[in-house]
Amino acid sequence: MKALLLAALLAASPAIAALTAPEAKMAAAVDASQQRDVALLEKLVNQNSGTRNLEGVKAVADMMRAELEPLGFTVRWVPMQQTGRAGHLIADHKGSGRGRKMLLIGHMDTVFEKDSPFQRFVRKGNVVEGPGVNDMKGGLVVMVSALRAMREAGTLGAADIRIVLTGDEESVGSPQTIARADLIEAGKWADAALEFESLSREDGRDIGSIARRGSITWVVTATGKTGHSSGVFGDEAGFGANYELVRIVDAFRRDLREPNLTYNLGLLLGGVTAEPTTPETIAGSASGKANIIAAKAIATGDIRALSNEQAERVEAKMRAIVAQHLPGTDARIEFKEGYPAMAPTAGSRALLGMLNGVNRDLGLPEMAELDPMKRGAGDIAFVAPYTSGLVGTGVSGAGSHAAGETAELDSFPRQAKRAAILMTRLSGMRAVPAAR
Repeated sequence: MKALLLAALLAASPAIAALTAPEAKMAAAVDASQQRDVALLEKLVNQNSGTRNLEGVKAVADMMRAELEPLGFTVRWVPMQQTGRAGHLIADHKGSGRGRKMLLIGHMDTVFEKDSPFQRFVRKGNVVEGPGVNDMKGGLVVMVSALRAMREAGTLGAADIRIVLTGDEESVGSPQTIARADLIEAGKWADAALEFESLSREDGRDIGSIARRGSITWVVTATGKTGHSSGVFGDEAGFGANYELVRIVDAFRRDLREPNLTYNLGLLLGGVTAEPTTPETIAGSASGKANIIAAKAIATGDIRALSNEQAERVEAKMRAIVAQHLPGTDARIEFKEGYPAMAPTAGSRALLGMLNGVNRDLGLPEMAELDPMKRGAGDIAFVAPYTSGLVGTGVSGAGSHAAGETAELDSFPRQAKRAAILMTRLSGMRAVPAAR
């Protein structure tokens, strides 16, 4: 209901022909802060904050607190030891109460743990390299730069904003009911959400994004009767675990295809013995011989769907396939906690339209809508049922999650100006009425 009301109100809002004086002041403030922004980026990147480096994540939170409190935010740290993760930073700015309530989403952790050889910030002209520089410490800098510009132009005071920076986006703590409770609560409060992860670009042009596919991990375990291979397929020995697993994964390949869906097969183990060696089933060992029927086989992969309904439908199909056992075998499938999907909505599409109004007034090209197949899972999907949102309000770059990850410095001021002006315009629009 809230998303539909937002879409209607945005569509009815008059277009702003050009930058207002405060908006022009914000743009100038962003340009003037570039050296400061790069210095903050270097400081954040050089602090390792791999998801399991709990002290490192907390250190990044302290750096962000130091940026946000002088801007008038009330900042609190929410520890998450019960989920095996460091915690989240939540910051609130109380405005006039008359405009749109905005949720700004980000994360402080990276995929690069303390033992990674990729640890330091390096500048190479317009390109900076370092762990998390694009995903998403660059986005944290854009967020701060935009808020600072709003403060200098006098537009931040009226804005009702809540910031949620998670400490475990790259590997969510368990159970998710605890790990994402604060974020979901913020989504129910907000009228609009901006996620400061990486900006999408295609053919040299910035692209808007209003959807993210979900991600769910599955594990299939097949079992059979072991024995001499001369008896395979017979009434006594049956087909063995490997054939049962192959039947299942090949049926997945053939029978699950539909638009906006992918389902990867990432790991296979099978033999007389087969055991995962990590709790996440990302590595394992198997043993067997050519003339012995396999007793156990394991496969794991993921599902990426555009809507939660699509994911549930595919899960049901997978369960049905697994249940059709070959003679002498058994199998089960387990679905682990994952990320929900963020499907495109009218409200989010209207927000992108409003962002394109900002682009026109800044003299920037209009941003087309990104194909959802090109965007992975993210935290904003947890709030998608409750509010409209934009994905990718952070920086552009390349190589996320890999050594040599980069960000393009010229995207920082462009994105900070867009965010500052969009947030200012949202804060000046009447609040979305509560649904009845």
